Amino acid sequence: MEFDFADEQPKLLMLMYGLVAFVVVVGGLLLLLDVVPAWFARRREAQLVAASASGAPLPRRTRPREGVFALFFLLPTLLLLTIGLVVPAIRTVLLSLMNGSSTEWVGLRNYSWMFSDDSMLRVLINTLVWVVLVPLVATAFGLIYAVLVDKARFEAVAKSLIFLPMAISFVGASIIWKFVYAYRGEGDQIGLLNQIVVSLGGEPKQWLLESPLNTLLLIVIMVWIQAGFAMVVLSAAIKSIPGDIVEAARLDGVGPWQMFWRITMPSIRPALIVVVVTLTIATLKVFDIVRTSTNGNYDTSVIASEMYNQAFRYGQNGQGSALAVFLFVLVIPVVIYQIRNLRQQREG
Repeated sequence: MEFDFADEQPKLLMLMYGLVAFVVVVGGLLLLLDVVPAWFARRREAQLVAASASGAPLPRRTRPREGVFALFFLLPTLLLLTIGLVVPAIRTVLLSLMNGSSTEWVGLRNYSWMFSDDSMLRVLINTLVWVVLVPLVATAFGLIYAVLVDKARFEAVAKSLIFLPMAISFVGASIIWKFVYAYRGEGDQIGLLNQIVVSLGGEPKQWLLESPLNTLLLIVIMVWIQAGFAMVVLSAAIKSIPGDIVEAARLDGVGPWQMFWRITMPSIRPALIVVVVTLTIATLKVFDIVRTSTNGNYDTSVIASEMYNQAFRYGQNGQGSALAVFLFVLVIPVVIYQIRNLRQQREG
């Protein structure tokens, strides 16, 4: 297959325009952040030198000027946030109120479709299952790992192995687990799970085709990845428990089980909340695992994957945007709760 520059010229031009725009915008911001503060510094220095030479009182900085100066430094960030977040968010809300081709206003029809279509109800149920199971199971495994590994002989090695899945992308982890769930007819199995079933006298199955079992198997991938994150945070919280409290509890005859529930759990409660909230937000946005493993087929789709399918595969911009807005609305209460929790911890 030969590469024809004439046919690819529009794409190459778009790529060049994008590179030029990137260089101009980023270079311009860096230039402003370097030149303008230097100019103000030289001007201030000249004023101080002139006042010192003439014996006049030194000029004082006025608060309004400092405020303008601070606003100048914030302006690039505010501009990028507006372009990258605010404008797309407003545009997505407007698109969610229009039809699939974004030519007519349909009001809340896309939102009513979301809660009335049978396939979409399955998507919402799958998302609920993900949000309930992943944070709880991943946090539970992370807590178990943290307690068992704490002060073990090979603690560093064990923690490294448990945390290792976090270094793998969701796509890479999904491909690994697709081999675990692989099915090869009635002959020799290359999938670990089917090979175990066959060795125990059972029949191999196409695990990712059976609903709702396939959704639970995809959740296993997410738990496998995130348990290491939960372990690291909770292990740090356990190590921060004052030794005096632990020693006093042991002198009072507290057993290991009571030590865990009456000392460890109350002490690491803030860390538990952080882990659960973080995993909840990550689970609400899960896309890569579902996309790579099943592409949302066989009743495994979640909100993020269905949003992609509606907007980019089926050309339904209105329905895809409505799903995006609904996902954003679901994340907001979790974020607000986390902000309030952090404020209470600071005040306490």
